[in-house]
Amino acid sequence: MKSFERLVLAYSKDITGPLLDPLQFAYRANRSVDDAVNMGLHYILQHLDKPGTFARILFVDFSSAFNPIIPDILQIKLSQLSVPTSICQWITSFLTDRQQLVRLGKLTSGTRTISTGAPQGCVLSPLLFSLYTNDCTSKDPSVKLLKFADDTTVIGLIRDGDESAYRQEVEQLSLWCSHNNLELNTLKTVEMTVDFRRKPPALLPLTIMNSTVAAVDSFKFLGTNISQDLKWDIHIDSIVKKAQQRLYFLRQLKKFNLPQVLMTQFYSAVIESVLCSSITVWFGAASKSDIRRLQWTVRTAERIIGVHLPNLQDLYSSRVKKRAGNIIHDPSHPGHNLFALLPSGRRYRSLSTKTSRHKNSFFPNAISSLNR
Repeated sequence: MKSFERLVLAYSKDITGPLLDPLQFAYRANRSVDDAVNMGLHYILQHLDKPGTFARILFVDFSSAFNPIIPDILQIKLSQLSVPTSICQWITSFLTDRQQLVRLGKLTSGTRTISTGAPQGCVLSPLLFSLYTNDCTSKDPSVKLLKFADDTTVIGLIRDGDESAYRQEVEQLSLWCSHNNLELNTLKTVEMTVDFRRKPPALLPLTIMNSTVAAVDSFKFLGTNISQDLKWDIHIDSIVKKAQQRLYFLRQLKKFNLPQVLMTQFYSAVIESVLCSSITVWFGAASKSDIRRLQWTVRTAERIIGVHLPNLQDLYSSRVKKRAGNIIHDPSHPGHNLFALLPSGRRYRSLSTKTSRHKNSFFPNAISSLNR
């Protein structure tokens, strides 16, 4: 069955790909969590370069996101995305009248027939959820709605204290959820405000379905810890701690006289992968002291193994260039238009930045690296 699902998955992605919301980053070629975070940060940092501005970021949590999908509603949405009728009917049949039971040890419950939701663990389920939520978009250019499967983030780019567009889009999101049988988990939905004005006034709390949304100072967004001040010490603390814990296993391998080649492979797979997780998002804006802490972990691993290991700065530069190249060759990517060639055709136009935090973010850094 999973093999057949993969065939339907590939076929459906080819058809629906050009029609998908550009700000849906999940289960698409040349998209990743790094793209989603970098794009969101670009919108925020570019906006905050203007006077009298701030941003409100709503991190939305759905209750059992895949379970409430209504097959009939999904079929209508698939038809609107040009999926052939036969495939729509097959998917509807696939999702309805499923037999389900619970087994605990030697005990087995009675069988129930399920006709809602997409089965957890199925090949098609993540794509079906993305297609189900494809028409959930922002109508106002000052509000960005980023999606990575069921991780939805609403970014309100607010100027001169006018929050009407942001609040209206949040209300529309709530209405869209009620019309499509999705439930917002207001207890886990949180909001973070990024405001660098000298004397920011107190803001009215956001309310969804008569529940006040909790305000937070930092949030783990798609694996990256983002804080109100847009500094990366909290995230780097987490990375360094995790990497240092894994150095213990490298020392154990050294005690057992494992060959250097195998220890280097272990380092690349287990320690370097942690140090470089979403490195294009945060490394360019990291402080010198944080970079020294990260590099100390690399030097410690070098002493244990007895070989030279790649420098984090070099790994960052190569990944930024590679990521930028992939975006340039993908016109459907939301960041594609940021890479504009100058009339000479040899260099890219630099982005206008007024603050160091914007200048050190991914897109300005990527353009600078390509122009070197």
